Amino acid sequence: MVRYHFLNLMALLLVINTRVKGQSVPYLYDLRCEHLENPIGIDAEKPRFTWKSSGLNGREQVAYEIGIGATPAEAKQGKLWKSGRVNSKYNIGEYNGKALQPFTRYYYTVKLFVDDKQFYVSQETPFFETGMYGQQNWRGSWISDSRDVNQKQAPAFRKAFKLKKKLLNARAYIAVAGLYELYLNGKRIGDHRLDPMYTRFDRRNLYVSYDVTKQLQQGDNAIGVLLGNGWYNHQSTAVWFFHEAPWRGRPAFCMDLRLEYEDGSVETVSTGKDWKTALSPVVFNSIYTAEHYDARKEQPGWNNINFDDKKWKEVVYRAAPSTNIVSQQTVPIKDVDTLRASKMVKLNDSTYVFHFPRNIAGVTELSVKGPEGTVVRLKHGEDLNKDGSVDLSNIIVHYRPVGKSDPFQTDIYTLKGGGEEVFRPRFNYKGFQYVELTSNQPLKITEGSLIACSMHSAVEPIGNIRSSDSVLNKIWAATNASYLANLYGYPTDCPQREKNGWTGDAHIAIETGLYNFDGITVYEKWMADHRDEQQSNGVLPAIIPTSGWGYEWANGPDWTSTIALIPWNVYLFTGDSRLLADNYENIKRYVDHISAISPTGLTDWGLGDWVPVKSKTPVEFTSSVYYYTDALILSKAAKLLKKDADHKKYAALSQRIKDAFNKKYFDSVNVNYAGGTQTPLSTALYWEMVPEAYVSGVAEKLAECVRKDSMHLDVGLLGSKAVLNALSQNDRTDIAYRIASQRNYPSWGWWMENGATTLYENWKIDAGKDLSRNHIMFGEIGAWYFKGLGGIFPDEKEPGFKHVLLKPDFPEGLDQFAASHKGPYGLISSAWKKAGNGNITYDVIIPGNSHATVTLPVRKGKAVYVNGIQSGGIARHSQMNVPSMGNYRAEYKVEPGSWRFEIK
Repeated sequence: MVRYHFLNLMALLLVINTRVKGQSVPYLYDLRCEHLENPIGIDAEKPRFTWKSSGLNGREQVAYEIGIGATPAEAKQGKLWKSGRVNSKYNIGEYNGKALQPFTRYYYTVKLFVDDKQFYVSQETPFFETGMYGQQNWRGSWISDSRDVNQKQAPAFRKAFKLKKKLLNARAYIAVAGLYELYLNGKRIGDHRLDPMYTRFDRRNLYVSYDVTKQLQQGDNAIGVLLGNGWYNHQSTAVWFFHEAPWRGRPAFCMDLRLEYEDGSVETVSTGKDWKTALSPVVFNSIYTAEHYDARKEQPGWNNINFDDKKWKEVVYRAAPSTNIVSQQTVPIKDVDTLRASKMVKLNDSTYVFHFPRNIAGVTELSVKGPEGTVVRLKHGEDLNKDGSVDLSNIIVHYRPVGKSDPFQTDIYTLKGGGEEVFRPRFNYKGFQYVELTSNQPLKITEGSLIACSMHSAVEPIGNIRSSDSVLNKIWAATNASYLANLYGYPTDCPQREKNGWTGDAHIAIETGLYNFDGITVYEKWMADHRDEQQSNGVLPAIIPTSGWGYEWANGPDWTSTIALIPWNVYLFTGDSRLLADNYENIKRYVDHISAISPTGLTDWGLGDWVPVKSKTPVEFTSSVYYYTDALILSKAAKLLKKDADHKKYAALSQRIKDAFNKKYFDSVNVNYAGGTQTPLSTALYWEMVPEAYVSGVAEKLAECVRKDSMHLDVGLLGSKAVLNALSQNDRTDIAYRIASQRNYPSWGWWMENGATTLYENWKIDAGKDLSRNHIMFGEIGAWYFKGLGGIFPDEKEPGFKHVLLKPDFPEGLDQFAASHKGPYGLISSAWKKAGNGNITYDVIIPGNSHATVTLPVRKGKAVYVNGIQSGGIARHSQMNVPSMGNYRAEYKVEPGSWRFEIK
């Protein structure tokens, strides 16, 4: 039986206040617009504002007011717009004034009310700048060097201009079909990589904004632009037909350099016929394979003033790739780490293999001296042959070469001679841990000749775990490494073999991503890709963005439920409903399509439990579970958005699906599902398909199944999302932990024991196929740490961790565990340690302007002490999923601050 104890907070109020550190003076901090700090070039018509607060001494926000002005002082007055008092307990507000003007900087402040009289105003006055706000505001033309998609050499462009007056501000806005690097007066602008982000180019293009005031000078100036192919002009004959994409064309761009002078006048330097172009030393570039560079073709100073461009040719005009050119309002891809080789092995006079400490996504940078014309090849891979050379066999399965001129993951650099040369690819990235360097003549190569540059969308880390189990720690680090290596403006499956936005991989790992990283802007961008790719009947492809492939195979609710699962989880974790609202009609069309082809309430449209260990689950079983989940999310979204008729309709639909599912697959006599293996039992439990009266029985059946499998996994992709969670949420965390901490096959720990630093694509480490060593598809375990052990959950009724649910568990065999998550209101920490004799110390931190419910499992004969005081209260009783006389769960409502719970 379970007993619930409710703590009388008034009795401990004094204790709470004395334990809150650094909160004696209330203040607001971390103010953001569109979830970005001081963004420039935004296109949002109704920008969102978020903030955090501290020092409220246990009180919570009851209302807010936002003010906007042309200066910080005007913002505090709300001169341009004032929201007025908005009664809301949530720390997110939305602009609702007159249309914002393009190319304008606005400052804003937030006033926070804690009751009818007391309020606090943000001391900082952040800003946001608007961008183009539509095609009509562009002044430049789309230009390129030709229309030849088969021209391999990358084009360069330049324009010289003069500044004749005193400059106040300068902004560069650049939209590109392909990839680019932008230079002003010889210096590369910004620290982004692989801009702009990949989209469905014939339906939506992104432009990037820069503040370039400090990069310009009085008098002569020069702009340089180098274009790469990216996914726009796919050069390699690869899987999924990207070389046949309907948008394919020679890279092109449009640019406006907007100059505001101190006298109030404005001038725009734009792309047009007065630009010049020439071919560059980048003689080949493919986002899929590699980059080739011939340094002999360099033209020093090409992007600077005083360069003679008389031999350069005239540009050609091109049509815009689409009529929808919008701001790239997301976290950019950046260099995030530099790795030096852990060792270098010389195979012969012209072949060296560099071993790096871990598997990454990114590029390498070569520093080398040698004679003119020397050719260096850099082959990047994840594995080694027996002779120590780099082996590509595990990731080359989808490579479709038409000749030897485009080797897979192999950069080719031709030296110009005359001193040390440095080469780094601009328009490509790879997945690798080992690099084989070969040259056509001997060179002096040292361990420091090659460094590895790790790249990914530069999302802020907001989650952390640590435990007394070294394997758990390694798995968590490897999971995060794979998640980041597969975040390049959209979530991918792997950074080497495909680089595609596989939907199933992404929704399985969504909670892992949201617990560990602030990735909302990446997901908002990717859901816009979903809207671009959805067909009028609601069907989505299996990979997004796509060249047109994926509408006939591998899609279906078990994969493309991203359309519902991503917005719903973002809402739960952030409290921001914008993504649900933006995608509501798309979710609806998708669910309606499944209903149209599934008159029985069940659907067999889908791929199924991909890469299982041994058992196979019917596709209809797993796809119908996701169909139910999509319908349920749709009904909840309808209620949230006040669409009452839709709420009733889709709530009824979800119940109809659930009834049909249980009628066919549930054996109530034996309390079993679909043969009683791990995937069907765990998915039915996790996605709440099981009739309430049978939940305990099905949970025990799952536990029995795992015991028969010797506490090891027997699941594929879909089962991996459910199995640990289904056990933990039904009082069997001991068993879940046994699975999660295994060190032999099949398990995550098995990979770690064999040297993995990222997650693999297959439980088998010697599989004949499906053996990428950097896949995120089995990455749910990274979220389970926060849920099953740390017990940190958002509350659907008060999302964004406004109300934190803390339900930790203390499995046998694990002595210590700590999890923390920086949510929308601040840091949440959940840390426990066993002290012997069954005693446990549990420390909690709850951020300001939020509250929490702590639920603790307590063994018979033990009592709970809260901040040193033994708790008491009202007892309730309910049935546990694991009947155990005398054991109970104690529940506490707690306010912001630091808390210590002792079970002894």
